[in-house]
Amino acid sequence: MNSPAIRKDTKAWKAQVWISFAAAATLCGIGLAYLPGRDLDRAFMVMGYVFCMSTAFALAKFVRDNEVRKTDTPMWSLVVWGGFALAMSLTGWGLYRMEINPTYKAYLGVCWLYLISSVFTLAKTLRDAHEVLLAEARREGMAMRSGRDGE
Repeated sequence: MNSPAIRKDTKAWKAQVWISFAAAATLCGIGLAYLPGRDLDRAFMVMGYVFCMSTAFALAKFVRDNEVRKTDTPMWSLVVWGGFALAMSLTGWGLYRMEINPTYKAYLGVCWLYLISSVFTLAKTLRDAHEVLLAEARREGMAMRSGRDGE
């Protein structure tokens, strides 16, 4: 019996995903490091970007974990979705209300959205790699078992 092929991401795809995430994080870091204005505004935006990034990873994991069947409680669903919505809303509000050049706001906004997009892609790529390892281990275990059964 032939088992279905296990699809693995290419090295090029993995490199692209990691480079994209690193570029997004670097661009955000540069934008926040040189953010004009008060230190309090800068601190708020740094916290907002980190909050958005961590909730995006949590949301990606939550959605993937519940893809086939619901495994989490409704309260955890509220925490994950609410945390992501709150992080994105507060960061967007903070960016909107800042009194800085509109071009700088646009730069920070695009970097922020690029970061969130690359987080989702990175989370999916990491989870896919984990699932490939599990599938390979399962296949190897089945092969060993059928080899013993045939003796």
